[in-house]
Amino acid sequence: MLSFSRSDVEQFYQTNEIETFAVRPDEAQIIFSTNLSGKFDLWAMDLPNHFPYRLTFNGQSVQTAHFDKQGRFAIVGYDHDGDENTALYAMRPQGGTLLPLRTHKDAFHSFAFLSEDGERLYYSSNKENAQFLNGYCYYLQSGEEELILEGNEAMTIIEAVGPEESSFVYSKALSNTYQTAYVHKGHEDIPLTPQTEEEHVVSDVMYVSDEEIYLITNYQSDYSYLAKFNLQTKEFSEVLRLEHEELMRVKFDRERHILYLIASRGVVDCLYQYDLTHSRLVQLDIPVDQITQLEIPESGNLYLLGMSATKPSNLYRYQLDGHYAAWEELTHNRVPGVDELEMVDPEVIRYPSFDGLEIEGLYFKANEENDNQHLIFWPHGGPQWAERKSFRALFQFLVYRGYSIFAPNFRGSTHYGLAFTKMVERDWGEGPRLDCVEGMEWMIEKGYVERDKILVMGGSFGGYMTLLLAGRHPEYVKAAVDIFGPSNLFTFLESVPEYWKPLMKRWLGDPEEDRERLVADSPLTYIDKMTKPLFIIQGANDPRVVQKESDQIVTALREKGIEVEYLVLEDEGHGFSKKENEIEVYRQVLQFFDQMVLSSK
Repeated sequence: MLSFSRSDVEQFYQTNEIETFAVRPDEAQIIFSTNLSGKFDLWAMDLPNHFPYRLTFNGQSVQTAHFDKQGRFAIVGYDHDGDENTALYAMRPQGGTLLPLRTHKDAFHSFAFLSEDGERLYYSSNKENAQFLNGYCYYLQSGEEELILEGNEAMTIIEAVGPEESSFVYSKALSNTYQTAYVHKGHEDIPLTPQTEEEHVVSDVMYVSDEEIYLITNYQSDYSYLAKFNLQTKEFSEVLRLEHEELMRVKFDRERHILYLIASRGVVDCLYQYDLTHSRLVQLDIPVDQITQLEIPESGNLYLLGMSATKPSNLYRYQLDGHYAAWEELTHNRVPGVDELEMVDPEVIRYPSFDGLEIEGLYFKANEENDNQHLIFWPHGGPQWAERKSFRALFQFLVYRGYSIFAPNFRGSTHYGLAFTKMVERDWGEGPRLDCVEGMEWMIEKGYVERDKILVMGGSFGGYMTLLLAGRHPEYVKAAVDIFGPSNLFTFLESVPEYWKPLMKRWLGDPEEDRERLVADSPLTYIDKMTKPLFIIQGANDPRVVQKESDQIVTALREKGIEVEYLVLEDEGHGFSKKENEIEVYRQVLQFFDQMVLSSK
């Protein structure tokens, strides 16, 4: 019998990802951003065929893609090496050379709407308003541009435009948990939710006609629900609420007068169909645990991008033939050389924190035959985000190589209601940190791991928490890997992008008013206690957590004679856009952790 060697990191990281997609109105073509070549580019399939072909050769991440109503061209948005300065281009369905549309240097452009006739492009940008953003209407034929919205007080973004373009909805983000929305019509700006000082979020909006807007909001509620705003009467009303489920996004089938609602139950998503004519709600089966994107062309067919813990991102279609049929998988992304049964679907764990608050988390257990008895504790990024049942090649690879993983959704995580999410605001380093400590202690007490076999790793806020745990609780940390994490909250406040700065006081704090707390919550404060092995990874083009954040803590550690490994990626930002970089980084992470395991034998 033939014997095959165990899969290496390349196998897991040769998994193809899909970032976003668009369906041509006639449904003869679907375009999508994927890293089939090792770098992200736009590819396409001519339906009903499933064989993909390449459209562009830029090797850059694609943030947005939208066809015009006649399918003559698509609007696509790229950044450069992770700098997050998205520029907008036009592309023919056949691909090839892109036509620059809005490419102002060192600025990002957020697509909002393309007119029915394909003549007018609505978007938001920080090109002339670095802190608050402006909204524009760009005329594709003449090249003329009109300023239609001037941002002030908070980050201001056009979210939707009415079918007749007589009004548009824009949002103002005062923080992640305080985002108001307004309808701009004529010379009037009308709030979608009743005016109140109570913080809430309008997270999605959808015009069903020029006079009627549906929205997802948590106004006067802990969980988000479906509401309606009548532009003629200026009345706001609640439509639909799901118990202990967070409504997140809404899509509209105009022909059938049906809304599709994406909701979350903690670590998984659900999809609902809401018939506006009969006020009837039906939950639909879905082939994934997490929905990334949903699109509905005029036919009423559903196109979905999603993933699960053991299956990477794939595109699916649900065709309407008078009734619902099964989901058809259009792509077939898998981990090459690894059976899905060899991967781990995580166990959902709940534990009480230091103050009795229940924390939910995901536990990936290593297979018994190669379990090295070590646990990787993973604090997620955000911090107002959550670890969910989505595919992470990193997790599945490390579990495959003998490591168990525990990823808790500590206070501040999303999908557990507004009050839970707000708990991290102006408290990055106390409550969430203690939730993490209680999580590690709980795992020890319940026999999941021995006290001296916990490794900590995280990215972004998770990298920050990794550093903080390494400095404040070294007794729990055998070794730590920080990926793009802030080390000094004062310098982090100074260096974030300009359009983040209006949010920072509510989110993190004020350097004068909160000086004592920010000192206490900065990992750099605890350099003397960071005696355990550290590996720090940084993207040179990172606009969110700039390289200085990693440079300064590495310098401070080395000045004190503390050994630290440091890797800077010159062509990456706040994440990985190039497959070869991702593979190399996580090969080094594996080597680093394997050394820690060997040292205990």
